Amino acid sequence: MSALTTSPLSRLRRKPVAKERIREPFRDRVFVVVVTIMLAVILGLVLLPLVYIVANSLSSASAVSAGRVTFWPVDFSLHAYEVALNNPQILRGYYNSLIYAVFGTLISVTLTVAIAYPLSRKNFFGRNVLMTGLIFTMLFSGGLIPTYMVIQDLGMLNTRWALLIPNAIGVWQVIIARTFFANSIPEDLHEAAMLDGASELRYLRSVVLPLSKPLLAVLALMYVIFQWNTYFDALVYLKDQDLFPLQIVLRNVLILNQRNVGAADVAQQLQQQQLANVLKYALIVVSSLPVLIIYPFVARHFTKGVLVGAVKG
Repeated sequence: MSALTTSPLSRLRRKPVAKERIREPFRDRVFVVVVTIMLAVILGLVLLPLVYIVANSLSSASAVSAGRVTFWPVDFSLHAYEVALNNPQILRGYYNSLIYAVFGTLISVTLTVAIAYPLSRKNFFGRNVLMTGLIFTMLFSGGLIPTYMVIQDLGMLNTRWALLIPNAIGVWQVIIARTFFANSIPEDLHEAAMLDGASELRYLRSVVLPLSKPLLAVLALMYVIFQWNTYFDALVYLKDQDLFPLQIVLRNVLILNQRNVGAADVAQQLQQQQLANVLKYALIVVSSLPVLIIYPFVARHFTKGVLVGAVKG
């Protein structure tokens, strides 16, 4: 028995077979290198302006005004952030933007799911007609003046509802959600739920939504970014400064170059123009920070949800 186990044939069988490495064709390697270089260039074009803005926001007002800041802070200072975060108008704008982003996203995601799920059901009567009507609104709209008159007649003018309701549903998001529900949720689950006596609402709440986390993450991110960056609707429909979102304050600093953004005593100690220049960069960082913090948590769901919702079907 021992002779059999130590035979040359058995020893040959014990030797691990070396796996032959598959060599990629030369054209494929060149393609990968070219794509990598292009992505690195694009990353640099996107990243360098952000680094420049952060460096200016962390520099002194005199260094920013003199143009001595490139991609590294000069005379490191947090004075611009102190002025920005101690200003009641900016804090109020930040608070309003959080209100619009949080509640606007909840309303938008709820309404989008409520309209997309019935449109994904093949037995829903008239779903093609309704889908055609939704797509029609992507091509044609009533215009600014009729929309303004409708919001005025509904009593939403100069209220928070003017930023939450009119743009609550995005047609593109409805299309993504409808495609996801139709192609990613097995029909067998619906039949099993109906046999168990579940209603459509119970099936949606207990089965569909738990399986749609990537989709919900995509919708939430899209609506959060839209609500956080919106300023035109606030500029048109709001008159009360206590309701202005942060983007209106940022617009006043960047475009209108208002000098009353900083504190009065600081403006007297420093030159007004220097303070306004450094405040621009600080406000850009402050306004972009929430979205930059949220995105890494939903990035993996974002890619999956977009591909499943937009490519299939």
